Amino acid sequence: MTNRIDAAFRRTRAANAAALMPFITAGDPDLAATGGLIEEFARRGADLIELGIPYSDPVADGPTIQSSYVRALEKGSKLQPILEMIHDARSRCDLPILTMVSYSIVWRIGPEGYFRRAAAAGVDGVIIPELPADEGKEAARLAESNGLHPVFLVAPTTPLERMKAIAARSRGFIYYIAVAGTTGARNELPPDLADHIARLKSVTDKPVAVGFGISRPEQVAAVAGVADGVIVGSALVRKIAELSSRPRAELISGAGDFLAELATAKTRRPD
Repeated sequence: MTNRIDAAFRRTRAANAAALMPFITAGDPDLAATGGLIEEFARRGADLIELGIPYSDPVADGPTIQSSYVRALEKGSKLQPILEMIHDARSRCDLPILTMVSYSIVWRIGPEGYFRRAAAAGVDGVIIPELPADEGKEAARLAESNGLHPVFLVAPTTPLERMKAIAARSRGFIYYIAVAGTTGARNELPPDLADHIARLKSVTDKPVAVGFGISRPEQVAAVAGVADGVIVGSALVRKIAELSSRPRAELISGAGDFLAELATAKTRRPD
């Protein structure tokens, strides 16, 4: 059976577009809203969904996503209800869903148990940001044995030989971190981003998706011109927080409007 992640990148490549992957925090402002957002984003131009599993001590996230995790945890967001929400949304949405999850959560449950439960809920891939590819061989094997794509991260400072090893271990795509440090919207993307992506692409034919710092349509367009996927997190999480006092339907449609504007920029211009 073809993983939905692979199918999504094939579709966007055929359409001469980059795959747009919004990140949202599960349970912020509540799980019903998260389920609604997944379905709304599927209608408004998303190609994949990255779903953050709230954790009290995230290692790679800036203040915007950290705050969303705090809000979700204060609301009582827990793994099993999150998986049940995904399972419910899956019946109405066929977009690939990946979980961004701390290895502490995976370890507490047990990797085999986590991957099995995630796959049963309809998850397609897993990103464990603090798990290096060389230490994640067994976790990657267990994820794949349960039908999940393990996705690993490459940073601007990653040496070429290590890039090769990460690319070989990753499935579905490679997550390229556009800027060193933590997540968060930036006014400008690095001027050498295209060179770094070209360097990564020289050692793999797998899709490369770029995250960290992307917040505006012109930035989506710039990344779409050099990469296979564009990940937008903090800007979207901040928009959801701004809308959180409104009725749920307005929050969902307002976040959908924001995503749709970004989606207008994912199609590449003809050469």
